[in-house]
Amino acid sequence: MRLYLLALNPTDSVTQGFLPAAARLGLDVTVLTDHAEPHRRAYAELPHAPEVVECEVRDFREVVGLVSARRAPGAVDHRTASQPFAIFSNSDHLQTQTALAAEYFGLPAKDWRVTLRAKNKAQLRRHLTAAGLDTVRSVELAPDQDPSVLRESDLPFPVVVKPREGVASEDVSLVADVAELVRRCKEIRHRRTGAALVVEEFLAGQLCTLETLGDGRRRHVLGGFRTRVSPPPHFIEEMLEFVPAHPPAVVGQVLAQLDALGVGLGACHTEFVVQPDGRARIVEVNYRAIGDQCDLMLAEVLGIPLFEHILAAHLGLELPADLGERCAATTRRARNEPVLADRAGTLTAAPAAYDEQTDGVRLVYRPLRALGERHEHHRTNRDYLGVVWAVGPDQDAADAAVARFTAANRWEITP
Repeated sequence: MRLYLLALNPTDSVTQGFLPAAARLGLDVTVLTDHAEPHRRAYAELPHAPEVVECEVRDFREVVGLVSARRAPGAVDHRTASQPFAIFSNSDHLQTQTALAAEYFGLPAKDWRVTLRAKNKAQLRRHLTAAGLDTVRSVELAPDQDPSVLRESDLPFPVVVKPREGVASEDVSLVADVAELVRRCKEIRHRRTGAALVVEEFLAGQLCTLETLGDGRRRHVLGGFRTRVSPPPHFIEEMLEFVPAHPPAVVGQVLAQLDALGVGLGACHTEFVVQPDGRARIVEVNYRAIGDQCDLMLAEVLGIPLFEHILAAHLGLELPADLGERCAATTRRARNEPVLADRAGTLTAAPAAYDEQTDGVRLVYRPLRALGERHEHHRTNRDYLGVVWAVGPDQDAADAAVARFTAANRWEITP
């Protein structure tokens, strides 16, 4: 069976997770991407390196056309014409294109309307409001609208402004008043010409995640995380602590909102806050697996072939009926902590990739920025220099392993 995997940039999730899982499942993989060369470099040393083919993956019509041409009788790649195949992506930006392409060929597919609702933050808010589950006061600023129109809004300050289709805290900011809001919107537009923005009420509370996986028949809860974010006005994820089971009342509220949105097939990473009264309010829905090494850590702490399970769902296979119960029963705990740049400059000292297994604790460090690279200070997840995570028999053991590693190493940035 051939797996067509749509991607933009190379990621650890694909390189270390999905590609090895595909090899274990016996799948032949073709990576479709609009920038082929970085992928060829990223996979060059893999024992089961995939085929990499250039394609305008942001346009589902191009994906459909390329796959059809490769599978047509008489085509250069005609050997695949009689093979079953699947189309999959773990990219935040390509879920709707992947869903439409897979649906075109009659393959297991997410509902493209649901992927669009999840990606478009304004549409997500409208849909949840219409369903009567949660109303977050918000305003959408269209690409052709001047930010000055926001002076007429009745938003409850402070508010959060962010790109409508943004990811990873990019250009997300808390603003205190309308003058600051207009100024901030203009700054974002300067960097993102023609970007649509969303301005919404600030949802205070403990930030958490819920990780789910569905096979089209049932949806399983895999656990979640409690997340520490940087102080306002930015929202950089500074640490994630694994939680095998959030309180049932909280999980029930989040699942009800995911039901209303239509989330079912495949992995979904949902961020939400729990307010002091126990109310769970969704911040955003990322209809793919969690990233930044958390998915690899999740597979370790749960003791399951997570990436194989995700691919199996997109192959139309049924997942173990007791998957959620097994995940909730894990006694292991985990901590994921990125190392953040605190200034612009060139990375001149940093540890190499590292793995350790000591006293029942597995510790992993993966660099995300190469020595000699120069970067600006973004005040987003793009400031990550690397990620260190640990899985152990209890939370104290995992926390202590991460603390020891960070204390024993140094990361230096030269202006």
